[in-house]
Amino acid sequence: MGNTAYIVAGFRSAVGKAKKGGFRFYRPDDIGASVIRHLVKSIPNLDKDRIDDVIVGNATPEAEQGLNMGRMLSLMGLDTDKVPGMTVNRYCASGLETIAIAQAKIESGMADCIIAGGAESMSVMAMGGWRIVPNAKVGKENPNWYWGMGLTAEAVAKQFKISREDQDAFALNSHVKAINAIKEGRFTDQIVPIDVEHIFLDENEKRQVNSYTVQTDEGPRASTIEKLNSLRPVFAQGGSVTAGNSSQTSDGAAFVMVMSEKMIKELNIQPIARLISYATVGVEPRIMGIGPVRRHS
Repeated sequence: MGNTAYIVAGFRSAVGKAKKGGFRFYRPDDIGASVIRHLVKSIPNLDKDRIDDVIVGNATPEAEQGLNMGRMLSLMGLDTDKVPGMTVNRYCASGLETIAIAQAKIESGMADCIIAGGAESMSVMAMGGWRIVPNAKVGKENPNWYWGMGLTAEAVAKQFKISREDQDAFALNSHVKAINAIKEGRFTDQIVPIDVEHIFLDENEKRQVNSYTVQTDEGPRASTIEKLNSLRPVFAQGGSVTAGNSSQTSDGAAFVMVMSEKMIKELNIQPIARLISYATVGVEPRIMGIGPVRRHS
């Protein structure tokens, strides 16, 4: 049992709205480093040089998110060169995959303490990356292998008969729950406030500095079912997926500290969760969103 993996602490940034929100001028490595610094400070009796690895999920590891951002976040967030780092890409499940890797390494005896999570900025990144080069033969024979989430959502809705009305109702309920949770302070303890300094030239070409703190999720929006019902589909003519019932594009970071039972006992730390299992499954790319259902059916 000494190799059982536990989460002992976890924090995140607020989730910023890409292109328009508080992190649109801020680098993803700076967001991630801020969260990691806070995470490590929350466990004062841990010697950070004993951290075995920093594993960072990222769906588009290039440009500001390139150069092995995992190693950069280790250097920036831990202020030591003794802890390695790596970047993992499984698209939307990238951050979750890093936690699974941490669990597997700890249970196998390869590590005792790993920081795992993810950082992403969709403000600084073009959708899909800056230089998309599909395989021409694959694109001709299997074009839906390259479909984006909007088209795959339309395919799922059509194949499994998920009505526009049900999608809008689910979306509205999600926003209502998130807004209420923010009002009640349910996320306060998990969010790391991050100070942003935006330097720019005004209309007179004079240097200006705008400083502010990002500490509240920017995605939840008050709406009505009537307003959601009135929105036009954006991915397919005659479709049902709209800006109101889709996920937003976001900026942010989140990390957990995964630790072995042996190390927890040594440091006298109270864990907050035990990691038991993790699984992935492959499905037709055109209906990729059905993956979690297929795994458990």
